[in-house]
Amino acid sequence: MKKIIIAGPRGKMGSEAIKLVQSQEDMRLVACIDRKNNGKKLADIAELPNLDVPIYEDALECFSEIDANILIELTIPEQGYKHTKAAMEHGIRPVVGTTGFTEEQIDELSWLASERKIGCIIAPNFAIGAVLMMKFSQMAAQYFPDVDIIEKHHDNKLDAPSGTAVKTAEMIKESREYKKQGHADEKETYPGARGADYDGMRIHSVRLPGLVAHQEVIFGSPGQTLTIKHDSINRASFMEGIKLATDKVMEIQEVIYGLENVL
Repeated sequence: MKKIIIAGPRGKMGSEAIKLVQSQEDMRLVACIDRKNNGKKLADIAELPNLDVPIYEDALECFSEIDANILIELTIPEQGYKHTKAAMEHGIRPVVGTTGFTEEQIDELSWLASERKIGCIIAPNFAIGAVLMMKFSQMAAQYFPDVDIIEKHHDNKLDAPSGTAVKTAEMIKESREYKKQGHADEKETYPGARGADYDGMRIHSVRLPGLVAHQEVIFGSPGQTLTIKHDSINRASFMEGIKLATDKVMEIQEVIYGLENVL
């Protein structure tokens, strides 16, 4: 039985994750970590399911008192890193959907996983379609070195570019011959108009209400363009990947960054 703690239960992703756990016979929700409502139960919160599941504000207290083997982490980068590290130190395997971790933080978590012989999966995007978009883009980049990434998210997202866009660019870099795109003498009339520069390609971030998570990767070549696009219409799109990650994290003793390494 997978005994699950969810960090961030009142968020849109967290509420979907609660539904996921409720729907699975091999999962049981044993606690939640929230920035408020300490000492209450999920049943005490109007917008959450009527469950006799305790809520903790202090992650260390939660990990010390609750018998769990998986943390589903869906908060913000600063708290997410602290929760992930503390969970591993308590023998709890994190499945992390929080983006914005630094390379140094991921390296530290990787060292901890090796030392504790415990698994951890950090995924910028849990939608299977988004992962396939990244893999297809990596394939295309061998033949189309001119590429722009346009990612679009809701206006409450904290990091830009998104973790998905960064991961996509990293994967493209592995198969793309370096090229500095655009005219050699181009100038930005307004700073940032051409987007972020990553290895010569460009990344553009859109933040608007009404959006969830969307990305298109546009490749250009003389006489043709190729666009690889994915849209998450709602947060339910991420749950299949979270379920897959909870299965895989029980089998590994390392940090896996990116769901493409699980498929």
